[in-house]
Amino acid sequence: MLGRSVAVSVAKRIVIFVAGGLTYGLLEIIWRGYSHISMFLVGGLCLVIIGSMDEGGEVPCLLWQACLGSLTITVMEFTSGVIVNVVMGLEVWDYSALPLNIMGQICLPYSVLWLMLSIPAIYYEDILRHFLFGESIPHLRLLPEFMVSENSPKRAK
Repeated sequence: MLGRSVAVSVAKRIVIFVAGGLTYGLLEIIWRGYSHISMFLVGGLCLVIIGSMDEGGEVPCLLWQACLGSLTITVMEFTSGVIVNVVMGLEVWDYSALPLNIMGQICLPYSVLWLMLSIPAIYYEDILRHFLFGESIPHLRLLPEFMVSENSPKRAK
């Protein structure tokens, strides 16, 4: 029985990975007219990581998840950029002309964009899990509990 649940969990992550890779590739084609296979890998891995932030236990607020999502994407972009652009010399992207960039691989404007894209990505992954695997959609709070007034409705535990 344990082997089956592990296999199902792995299968779910593979489906989420493929959905993230395809979706990110499509967004990149819409944004700049082309993509690269490395972006499929990065997009897939990012959606798996971002989606796992609200699994089990206490669900973090949406704002915190989006910040962690932006950080995740930025770190993945830097890592893949160093490998693909610097080491392999493929020149898939270059942010050198943009402000506050590091080695031309990441920059502040795109990290802000990743913050904004993380919010729909969180919902996208939850919706995929709901419709493909019958999982319930987590109740997401916009703000951390310490920022919510005493008069606002409490979440059911």
